[in-house]
Amino acid sequence: MQHKARASAKRIRRAVIATTGAAVLAGGVVWTTNAATVEDDGSSPKTAPKAAAAGEPIGFGAGTSGGAGGETVTVSDAAAFTEAVESEGAKTVQVEGSIAIDGMVKVSADKTVVGAGADAAITGGGLNISDATNVIVQNLTFTGSGDDAINVDGSSKVWIDHNTLSDAYDGLIDIKNGSDAVTVSWNHLHDHDKSMLLGHSDDNGDADTGKLRVTYDHNWFEGTGQRHPRVRFGNPVHVLNNYYQDIGSYGVASTTNAGVLVEGNSFENVEDPFHLAEGDSEPGALVAKDNHLVNSGEGETGGTVAEIPYAYTADDAAQVKSIVTEGAGAGKG
Repeated sequence: MQHKARASAKRIRRAVIATTGAAVLAGGVVWTTNAATVEDDGSSPKTAPKAAAAGEPIGFGAGTSGGAGGETVTVSDAAAFTEAVESEGAKTVQVEGSIAIDGMVKVSADKTVVGAGADAAITGGGLNISDATNVIVQNLTFTGSGDDAINVDGSSKVWIDHNTLSDAYDGLIDIKNGSDAVTVSWNHLHDHDKSMLLGHSDDNGDADTGKLRVTYDHNWFEGTGQRHPRVRFGNPVHVLNNYYQDIGSYGVASTTNAGVLVEGNSFENVEDPFHLAEGDSEPGALVAKDNHLVNSGEGETGGTVAEIPYAYTADDAAQVKSIVTEGAGAGKG
C-alpha cells in the first residue's frame, strides 16, 4: 500500500467522505450519519453523529476494521466505558472527555475505541487487548496507568494510531505472547522510560516464532528512555519513518532471534540509536537503511532480516522530523 505521510492521509479522508457519507473533523474523528451522503447545503438528516476510525493502517495491521459495521456508543464514565469495550460483537466506542479507570480494562474483538476530539483521555489505568482480533485504538491520550498504557497479548489485527501516551508504571505500548499483524502509527510518546516492548521473554519462542510482526511508523518519541522498540523473535519488524528526539538510553534493540529493519527514521540527540542484544538477551539481526542522524551515534547492525512483505513508500528521513511532529499524537489525525 502506498503511503506518503500527510498527503496519503488526506487522500484516505477524501475517499471516506466520498464513499461513506463522512466528514472528518478536528481530532482525527470521522463523523458519519445514517444517510448515504452528506449534503453541503445543510440539508443533511438531523441524526446524531457517529465516530469511526479515520484513515487506515499500512503494514502488518492493514485491513484492521475494528468495530466497523457494528453499533456506535458514546461513553463518558468508567462504568459505561468498561461495559462497552468488554462487550461481545462489533462496536465503535466513542470516548468523550477524560475517563479515569482502575487497572487494565480488557478490550474484546471487533472494537474501535476512538476519542471524540482532542480532549478524549484515559487516565489511571490502561487497555488490555488480550486474545482478541480486529481492534483499533485511536485519538486518545493515555496517562498515569498503574500498569501498561496499552497491552497487546495473544492478539492479531490490531491498529494503535494517533494517540498520546506518557507516565505509565510499565510500558506505554507492549506487544507479546504470539501477537501478530499489528501496526503502531502516528503516536506521540513522552515523559516515560520503557516505551515499547515486543516479545516479553527469551524463553517464549514456541509462542512467538513466526509471529510478532509489527509495523512501527511515524511515531514521535520525545525524551523517552528505551525500548523504541525492544524486539524478540519478530522477523521482520519494520521501524519506518519515526522521529527520535532526546532519547535517554537507546532507540531500537534487536534481540533473541528477531529481525528488525530500521528504515528512514530521524534520530536527533540519540547517543545509541540502535543496537544488537540487550540485558541478558542475545543479539538479533538489524538492518539500518536511509536513516537521518543528527548529533547521534552511528548505531550497531548485523545479520539478515526477512523481506518486508507489503508495498510502501518511505518518506525522506530528513523530512521526518517536520512530518511527524506535525502529525503525530491525539487530535492530529
